[in-house]
Amino acid sequence: MKILKPSKVRTEADRSKLRQTVSEMIDQVIQKGDQALIGYNSRFDQCDRTALRISEEELREAYEQVSQQDLEDIKKAAANIEAFAKAQKASVGEVKDFSPDQGIQLGHRAIPVDSCCCYVPGGGYPLYSTALMLGIPARVAGVRRITACSPVIKGTTKIHPKTLVAMDIAGIQEIYAIGGAQAIAAFSYGTEQIKPVNLIVGPGNSFVTEAKRQCYGKVGIDFVAGPSEVLVIADGQADPEIIAADLLAQSEHDREAKGLVVTTDEALGNAIIQAVEAQLPTLDTEEIARSSWNDFGEILLADSLTEAVEYANAYAPEHLEVNVEAEKRDEVTGALRNYGSLFIGENTAEVFGDYASGTNHTLPTLGAARYTGGVWVGTFLKVCTYQTMTKDAMLKIAPLVSNLARGEGLIGHARAAEIRIEKNK
Repeated sequence: MKILKPSKVRTEADRSKLRQTVSEMIDQVIQKGDQALIGYNSRFDQCDRTALRISEEELREAYEQVSQQDLEDIKKAAANIEAFAKAQKASVGEVKDFSPDQGIQLGHRAIPVDSCCCYVPGGGYPLYSTALMLGIPARVAGVRRITACSPVIKGTTKIHPKTLVAMDIAGIQEIYAIGGAQAIAAFSYGTEQIKPVNLIVGPGNSFVTEAKRQCYGKVGIDFVAGPSEVLVIADGQADPEIIAADLLAQSEHDREAKGLVVTTDEALGNAIIQAVEAQLPTLDTEEIARSSWNDFGEILLADSLTEAVEYANAYAPEHLEVNVEAEKRDEVTGALRNYGSLFIGENTAEVFGDYASGTNHTLPTLGAARYTGGVWVGTFLKVCTYQTMTKDAMLKIAPLVSNLARGEGLIGHARAAEIRIEKNK
């Protein structure tokens, strides 16, 4: 495979300092509770609020600050996300009265977790779309207590009003003005103002990600995610300007984001490079996007679409776009196995999934799509099995279980089966 535009190699930097810093922050939250959270809010965001939970009055003020057009747009996106979440929920069926042998009844139920926290980043942008992507599937799944947190606008005591409104529309019941590793610790272990939850979902910076990694076990998480990424498979019929725009949409996320093209047409690859350079000056986010593109943007020339597919399956990108001629589209998409979300055809921009088409944008990165998909209704569900059996079925299976248990040397297991036989002689 020929390299038309190289990328810096993303090495695993020394994470020891990050691990230590996050570990100390978690310990501070465990030991000092709200005092630690309030201190971190002041230190990182210059926020002096002491009541961490957003009040009803603050929520009403947020609605007053959001334009009618923005409110309608958020509701339209929410409707699409909810419709797809309901379709997903309907696909998770109950297994009832399955019988592998006479007298044995097996089954499973899909039970929602009791509580969750939706972590909505604040950072440089109000990512209110993430509030919809996390809160709506949790509500559709049937989670009883849905909480959320987000950093305040730096130097204020307020979460961005669009984020608050989106959280409310999503059905989130408790909202807290706190972000960072300390928020993950608070919802994992609890403080005076924050009751812990069973599951934490949502993206974040390296501190948030490391905190989720360290708190996993005490609390459930969706997955550990890294910088955003998109991989585009394209042949000679693709429009270089459209692909360039999609690459820059990812690049503007942050300086670590990655835009990658694998094409079978060298002329297209070179045209994409030119189109990116032409479009960069038109972006208000040019500085970040240019840094990301220069460092991690990459264009590769494949000998065939088969080679392009093999590369994509090995890379397992967060977002995967297929922009090839219509006659080959089904063959290419059918061979793809590893991706967070798939976008098929020139009309299907990745950003449509980011905001409003209905699929979720909280997706695995850095190769995690090899073993997991993104956040969906099922993220908030536990599939739990059950069984019951008649006396005749018990008497039939107990000797088998006794033999298997004694074969493993677990005599207590064997006796638990054998005593039932003895009691029924």
